[in-house]
Amino acid sequence: MARDNRIQMFPHEWRASTTLSGVYALRMLGMFLVLPVLAVYAASLPGAEGNKTLVGLAMGIYGLTQALLQLPLGIASDKFGRKKTIYVGLIVFAAGSFLAAAADTLPMLVAARAIQGAGAVSAAVTALLADLTRDGVRTRAMAMIGLSIGLTFSVSLVVAPVIADAVGVRGLFLLTGILTVASIGVVAWMTPDPEVSKLHEDTQAQPSRIGEVLKNRRLLTLDFGIFALHAAQMALFTALPFAMTQLGLEKIQHWKVYLPSIITGLVVMVPLIIVGETRNKLKQVFVLGIVCIAAAQLGLLSGMRSVGLITAYLVVYFIGFNVLEASLPSMVSKIAPSDLKGTAMGVYNTMQSLGLFAGGAAGGLLFQKYGFSGVFAFCSILMLLWLVIAVLSPAPKPVKNLSYPVGGVWQGNRDGLQRALSELEGVEDIGFSFDGQTVYLKVLQKGFDQAAAEKIITGV
Repeated sequence: MARDNRIQMFPHEWRASTTLSGVYALRMLGMFLVLPVLAVYAASLPGAEGNKTLVGLAMGIYGLTQALLQLPLGIASDKFGRKKTIYVGLIVFAAGSFLAAAADTLPMLVAARAIQGAGAVSAAVTALLADLTRDGVRTRAMAMIGLSIGLTFSVSLVVAPVIADAVGVRGLFLLTGILTVASIGVVAWMTPDPEVSKLHEDTQAQPSRIGEVLKNRRLLTLDFGIFALHAAQMALFTALPFAMTQLGLEKIQHWKVYLPSIITGLVVMVPLIIVGETRNKLKQVFVLGIVCIAAAQLGLLSGMRSVGLITAYLVVYFIGFNVLEASLPSMVSKIAPSDLKGTAMGVYNTMQSLGLFAGGAAGGLLFQKYGFSGVFAFCSILMLLWLVIAVLSPAPKPVKNLSYPVGGVWQGNRDGLQRALSELEGVEDIGFSFDGQTVYLKVLQKGFDQAAAEKIITGV
C-alpha cells in the first residue's frame, strides 16, 4: 500500500516508533538541555579566563564529531547490525556525558563534548525504524521522531535553567549519562528486533550517490539554509545568556524569557505551515521565516537595552526558527529525486551538524574579539545571505512522495513499469529501490490518480 495516514500501525510498529523516538529524544536532550546554560558555565571553569573562543568550542564541538561520524555509523549499522551500532553509539555518548560531568577545566569539557558528538546514532536509529515499519506507515513513524526532537528542544530551553540551579550543570550532564544508559535497555528489551535489515532509499543515505545530491543546486541551497540556521542558533546561545545576566536577570530566571518566546513561536508556526502546505504557499512561508530570524538578529545587533526587549526579539526569532525547522525537511523531500530522499536528508543532517560547530566556533571567536555586536552581526549576515538565496530560488512544486511494493507481474520488468506509470497525469518522478522490490513516486498533490497507479503496480 502507499503511504497513507489511514493505514493503522501494527503493535510492533507502534512500539518501535515510540521507543526509538524516545531514544532519539534522550540523545537530543543531552545536547539541548545544556544549550541555554552551557556558555555561562563553561566561562566559569579554569582555562576559560578571557577565552570565549574555547567557550564557543565547548558549545559547538559536538557538531563536528557528529557530522564526521553520522554517515559512517549508519553504514556500520548495515554491516554489523542496527542494534549493535546503536549500543556502541549510546555508550560513547554516555561516556562523553559522564566525562563532561567530571570535567574540572574548560579543555576537558571541550574534549567531553567532542566525545558526546561521536555517539552519532541518528542514522542507525532511523535505519532500524525503517526496518521495523512498512512503507505505508514509515513517514508517520519518522514524523514521531521529528516531533520528539522539537518537543525536547522546546522543553529543554525552559527547564534547563531551573534544573541547573538545583543540581548544577554537572548534574545535567550526569542526568544525561544516566538516561542514556537507560535508553540502551529500552533498545535491547523494548524495541523489536527486525526480521531483515536492508537499505531503504527513502530514509537512508547511499554513500555512492552523495555526489548526485551535491550536484543538485536546489538541494544545496537548502543545505546552506540548515547550516546557516543552526550556525546562527549556536552563535546566539554563545552570547545571549551573558547579555541577560548583565541586565540583571539571574540564570535561574532565564526561563522567563524562553517560555513566552517558545510558546508563541509554536502557536504561530502551526497555522503558517498548514497554509504553506495546503495552499501551495510554502516558499512564501519559508521566506517569512528567514525574515523573522533576520529581523530578530538585527534587533539584537541594534542593542539589548532591557530583558523585555530581548524577549520581544526572541518571540520573533522563534516564530521564524520553528517555521524553518518544520518546512526545511519538507522542502528537501519535495525537491530530492524519489529514490534519493534518504541520501539528500543524510547530507542535510550533516550540514546541520557542521552548522552547529561553525556557529559555536565563530560565535566564541567573534564574542571574544568584538563582543555582542560581532556575534549578532555574523548571525545577521548569515540570515540576509540566506534570504537572498531563498528569494531567488524557485518554489517547490506541490508534490507528495509515495512508495509501493512492486507487483509480481512487473518483477524483472522495471522499464515497463516505469513507462506505464510515467503515462499517468501528475507523476513527477519515478525511482526504484536497489533490489527492485519497491517503486518510489513523486506525484502532484492534485491531479494524480492514485487508484490508477495502484492498479498498474499490482497488475490487477
